[in-house]
Parts: sequence; C-alpha cells; structure tokens
Amino acid sequence: MSVSQGIRVAGVLSAALYALVFSAEIASAESIQGALSKAYHANPDLNSQRAVARAADESVPQALSGYRPKVTGSADLGYTNQQSHAAGTKYKQDDYGPRGLSVSVDQTLYNGGRTSNLVRAAESRVLGARETLRNAEQTILLNAATAYMNVLRDTALLNLRRNNIEVLTTQLRQTSDRFRVGEVTRTDVAQSESRLARARSDAFVAEANLKSSIATYHQIIGGAPDKLAPAKTVEGLLPKSRDVALGMAMREHPAIIATLHGVDQQQLQVKAIEGELYPTVGVSAAFTRRYDVQSAGVEQWQGTVVGRLTVPLYEGGVVYSRVREAKENLSAQRISVDTQRERVRQLVVSMWGALEASKAQINAAEAQVKAAEIALSGVREEAKVGQRTTLDVLNSQQDLLDARVALVTAQRDRVVASYNVLAAVGRLSLGTLGIKVAAYDPKIHYDQVRDKWMGLRTPDGQ
Repeated sequence: MSVSQGIRVAGVLSAALYALVFSAEIASAESIQGALSKAYHANPDLNSQRAVARAADESVPQALSGYRPKVTGSADLGYTNQQSHAAGTKYKQDDYGPRGLSVSVDQTLYNGGRTSNLVRAAESRVLGARETLRNAEQTILLNAATAYMNVLRDTALLNLRRNNIEVLTTQLRQTSDRFRVGEVTRTDVAQSESRLARARSDAFVAEANLKSSIATYHQIIGGAPDKLAPAKTVEGLLPKSRDVALGMAMREHPAIIATLHGVDQQQLQVKAIEGELYPTVGVSAAFTRRYDVQSAGVEQWQGTVVGRLTVPLYEGGVVYSRVREAKENLSAQRISVDTQRERVRQLVVSMWGALEASKAQINAAEAQVKAAEIALSGVREEAKVGQRTTLDVLNSQQDLLDARVALVTAQRDRVVASYNVLAAVGRLSLGTLGIKVAAYDPKIHYDQVRDKWMGLRTPDGQ
C-alpha cells in the first residue's frame, strides 16, 4: 500500500472513529443508557449514600418516641433469715424469701413543644437527606457518562495512533527505497525514522490512557466496557438559554434544596432546646406485687397513679448556652445556602461556557481536518516533483493527525459538557434521560419505619 493509499485509509478510519461519538447506535453494543443504568443500581458509592438516607429515616421514629409511653418492668428475689428472742420467751427463727414484681408507665403530656419540634426537625433532616441522595445520583450518573465517553475517545485516539504508525512505516519504506536509488539523502531517511519512533511512543501513551479509562469505567459502572455504542449529546433536554438555566438551577438543584432543609432543621432545633426551659407535665402509673414482705406468707400489692409537674428554675446556664449555640449554627446554615447558590451559579456558567466552546471547537476542528487533508495531498504531489522535502510531507501528515485528534476530543467534550450542564441545573436523572428502569424510591423505606414502635430488624431483614 502506498502512502497516498494509507492517507486515504486514515481518512476513512478517522470518519468511522468520529462516528463513535455521534452516529446511530450499533446493534448488540452496550449503549450509554445501559451503562448509566448499571451505575445507578450497582455503584457502591451511590448505594452507600442510600444507606445514609435510610439511616436518616430512623430519626423520625426516634423523635416520635417522645409522644409514646415509657413502660418499665422490674422483678426481684431474695432470701431473709430473721431471728428474734426476748426475755421470758422462746427463741424464734423465721426463714422466708421476699420477692416481687412491678410495672410502671410514664407518659409525657406536655414538654414545652420539644417533641413536636424534634419531629419536624427530623422530617426536615429526612428531606435534606433525600436531596443529598439525589445530588449523589447526579454525580454518579455524570461520572458514568464521562467514563463512557472517555473510553470511546481513547479507543478512537488509539486507533488513530496505530493507523499513523502504519502510514509512517510505509513512508519510511518508500523513503528508504528512494535513498537507495539516490533520489533523497540519508537525512530524509532519519527524519522518517524519527517520526515513526515518535508515533510508536504516542501509541504507547494512548494505550495507557485507554487502560486508565477502562479502569475508571470498571470502578464507576462495573464490569469492563465491551463494544460501546455511539453516544449523542443531551442538548435537547437543556434550557434554551443560560439565564433560563440559572433560574432553573436556583429552584431545582438538590444541593441548594438540601441546605434549605438544613435551615429548617436548625430553626426547629433552636425551638426544641428552648422548650427545655418550659414546664413539663406528665403522668405515671405503677403496679407492684410483693410476696413474703415481712414474714413468710404475707402478700401485698399496690397500684398508684401520679400526675407530675416539673418546672425548671435554673440549670446552671447550660440550656441558655445551648440555645445560643444552636442560633449560631442556624446563622452558619443560612450562610451555607448562599454559598451553595453561588457554587451552583458558577457551575452553570462554567459548564454552559464549556458546552458552547466545544461546539465552536468542533466546527474549527472539522475545518482544520479538511484543510489539512487538502494540504497533505498538495504537499505530496509537490514532493514528487522535488518542490517539497520529506520533512514537509511528515509535518503535513502530523498536522492532519493533530486535527483529527482535536476533532475526536472536541466531540467527546461536547457530549460530556451537555451532561455537565444538565447536572448543573439539577435535572440529571434516569427519568429526564428517558431510561426506563426501576428507580430507587427512598419514601418506601421511610413509610416502613416511620410508625414502627418496636423491632430490631431493618425492612430488608438485617
């Protein structure tokens, strides 16, 4: 195969590689939707965050326990040896076993609103944990999409590098033949050898990059990538303008909503601590049964019902300090909302700019590829009649390779940037992407444990 034929083959191969990013899906190949679905269900970091959300659900039944009675049972068993002797009487000894059991019930009727505020604070914590989980889902889906596209890109780049080796090997063989017949100098041969060595080195680097991307794919999605199908951008799901995206992100981004729930939780925490300064009203009932109370055969039982009013007068100042501490934590949480909003705003602007830049880079790279192909064809024709040197041909071939690499990279960047924008506005989810698989519903676990009065096992049997 001649060098010219090799260049044409490279062009055809390059076009096929570009299609890895934007063409229609290949039958029997794994799609990006399938990869995202795998990551959604199997990623260990995401499953860990789901466990954290389930743990947060338990804070509600813990708070609700303040409304419920506290029941305590106790029992005791002993042995008593009693001896007595008075003047003029017989020596008397009595052996008996005092024993008994009791059951007490305590019910709080009013505690300054502590229980109600703690329940509402726990519910805000649950809602915040769900938003944190939703944000984690976005992160994992974004990482999975990025890992998928990185494998596609690095596979394409490795194939370009390998094809470049074949072209340069042919170039070196033809230059060596021309050197033997005296058409070129030894310098031309050395230049061809140098470029071939560089191409091999670049191929080794590209292969290492691909292995690294495959390892990341395995970590995030699970399993090794095999026959990955092309992927398209999700620009059709994005807002029409950057300003619309910013407004949407301020309203819907889970990180912002989670911090707002944190403010609600902290406000209720302040009220709950203040409730410790209010009176507490409760009622308690107890039943006690005793056997062999003072001597063998004596039985006794007692039932009592007692109303109780407790008024805190002074607690050493600790409650007042805790209230002030909670108010400072509330101020910090409010500041964190503004911080999170600015962080999201910066992310939207940055990712929107990256998406626009990638579009422009694709247009520039496509024009560069076309121009480099024309330039290479012209340089080769001029080299045949002695108007160009071997180095000119090699440089022109390198320019074309660089242009093709830039185009593949820009196309990958556009897909990833579109996913980044979708995540930045808070809408990267299986539902938005139209992936029809069973989604994890945190409300199921919450409903299972919210009104559970007892039991050590979790709903999944642990």
